[in-house]
Amino acid sequence: MSKYQKYFKFIFPAFVVLAAAGFGVYGYFSVFAKNRLQDKEVVKVKAEKFIEDNLVTPGMQVSIKDMVEESGLYKITVGVGDQEITSYVSKDGKNFFPQVLNMDGDVTQDQAAEQENQTVGTADVPEVDLFVMSYCPYGLQAEKGILPVVDLLGSKIKFNLKFVDYAMHGEKEIDENVRQYCIEQQGAVKLNGYLKCFVGQGDSAVCLKSVKIDGEALGSCIAATDAQFKIKEKLKDQNSWVGDQYPPFDIFKDDNVKYGVQGSPALVINGTTVSSERDPQSMLTAICFGFAMPPSECDQKLSSDAPSPGFGAGTGSDGNASCGN
Repeated sequence: MSKYQKYFKFIFPAFVVLAAAGFGVYGYFSVFAKNRLQDKEVVKVKAEKFIEDNLVTPGMQVSIKDMVEESGLYKITVGVGDQEITSYVSKDGKNFFPQVLNMDGDVTQDQAAEQENQTVGTADVPEVDLFVMSYCPYGLQAEKGILPVVDLLGSKIKFNLKFVDYAMHGEKEIDENVRQYCIEQQGAVKLNGYLKCFVGQGDSAVCLKSVKIDGEALGSCIAATDAQFKIKEKLKDQNSWVGDQYPPFDIFKDDNVKYGVQGSPALVINGTTVSSERDPQSMLTAICFGFAMPPSECDQKLSSDAPSPGFGAGTGSDGNASCGN
């Protein structure tokens, strides 16, 4: 699915995109454009007809509510139902631009996420995998960014916390990885509650009590997981370490290989590894591209402030820093 189709489908869920295009849509307008420059009202009528014929469900009313000149194009405000979107049309009536990016300024977070997520497949219930190392400061930053999105979307997505297949922060990280893996077995509510506490305080004992984790079930799961994946055995055997430096952590090894995960964090949506800024709004935008029909929650606004790396509250700077290769 092209960027053009994604853009309209995300903003207007009722759109049924029939035209293949990139930034400019050619051909349709050219049959109408007999002169280099067209009368503004003529271009407006053509644009409305193009959108009605190609971008919306048949019978849906489209109106261009505003049309002004900007940067050599007509900037138009398109109304469909109770929603509005800004697009552009060339003055000669030949080309339609669903979006224009300003190359002289910074690309906004939503625009960046849109560009990076063009190839994400869609699903009724998107599957979202976040790969981290539990003590990696940048993995913790990504968790802080995604947890408000998980809360907002709830059961409308399938969120999985997974772990990179090696540990860089010693035995404490291996223990915490296993602990979080086993907490996830007790349900999403328990895991999310624990993570909110852990990314803030970094104290597993306090967080286990605050979320009322079943200690007996947790202990049994940890023992069984260790036996199945030989986690502590490999920790002691330095011949098995990755690059002779880091002990392996093989619970999600197959998925690490499948998605090319190299470090913490890594975000996978519907089986596609994507790049996103780590603030909640950017995470929401990235995940919402994975919906076949985005829910109303995708229209909500979350914080655009990047969480700070590491434990604790506060804000930091967005970026692509990671732990690992």
